[in-house]
Amino acid sequence: METIKDNLLKELAKADTWEAVEKIRVAFLGRQGIITNLNKNVDMRAMNTDTRKAWGRNFNTLKTWAEDAVAAAKANAKITVKANVDLTLPPAPSSLGSVHPISLVQIEIEQIFQGMGFTVGSGIHVESEYYNFSALNIPDDHPAREMQDTFWLTNGQVLRTHTSNMQVRMLQNYGAPLKAIFPGRCFRYEAVDASHENTFYQVEGIMVDHNISIANLIAIMRELLSSVFHQNITVRLRPGYFPFVEPGFELDCQCLICKGHGCKTCKNSGWIELLPCGMIHPKVLAEGKINPDEYTGFAFGLGLTRLAMMKYNIPEIRLFNSGEIDFLKQFVPAIA
Repeated sequence: METIKDNLLKELAKADTWEAVEKIRVAFLGRQGIITNLNKNVDMRAMNTDTRKAWGRNFNTLKTWAEDAVAAAKANAKITVKANVDLTLPPAPSSLGSVHPISLVQIEIEQIFQGMGFTVGSGIHVESEYYNFSALNIPDDHPAREMQDTFWLTNGQVLRTHTSNMQVRMLQNYGAPLKAIFPGRCFRYEAVDASHENTFYQVEGIMVDHNISIANLIAIMRELLSSVFHQNITVRLRPGYFPFVEPGFELDCQCLICKGHGCKTCKNSGWIELLPCGMIHPKVLAEGKINPDEYTGFAFGLGLTRLAMMKYNIPEIRLFNSGEIDFLKQFVPAIA
């Protein structure tokens, strides 16, 4: 062991670069190194107990000393650098992106509802007139079918105007009881301003089972909003008309940007229309092959885009689809 120590010191004394010290480390402490093989080549079974303990102590002392000696040599060694690398340059900016604020909100919403036992589904963007309108108790003469609201395709299909198109699809596919949400992108042909876009995001949710009431709806919505905003917020519930629910409600959130004083985002009202909801209409249950005399349920449609505006105090909805890097990079660093 003393000979090995002397040899290691002589080799380290001659090494003047980091690479040279690393080669010495491998030669002495690597898998086939001199010190490593020293312990492998000793027949411990031939030793008595005292000799075996003494050998183990001495070997561990040698190994620890060698590791410290190599580390000290590396600290003092020169690092050779290729000519085309300039260590004085600042670090290159990360090429990784960031998570879009709407995606952040959607991920959080999905986690909240999964914690309450809801299934997360997805839907198609190009939808039939039946699932987008007729199955939801929206008659032919309803204003939502007019050209100023809906993008109609030449084949008679539409770009879905809401995620409600998945209500009947989910009920037909999975039956009842059912707890599910289905987030996604929607499209409407309307004027663009600070709080309206022709492309936006929603999350639709339904809960269908025996004896579901408005009390269940209120409880779920309270849990959702308190979890999303991580604070107590002021809300109001107004009667609202939606063909696929009866009764229907509008749940409004006090504008978190102006704190209810009025701004362009809330159109100076102090309130943001956030969450239409209500009890699923019996006709919609019937279209989903569910017996309305046996089951009841509620549905809600939450605007993910508007929720992101409230959560992150974003005053202009057009920023989301702008591709503006300075805006997007404010949010959570890239997911590896």
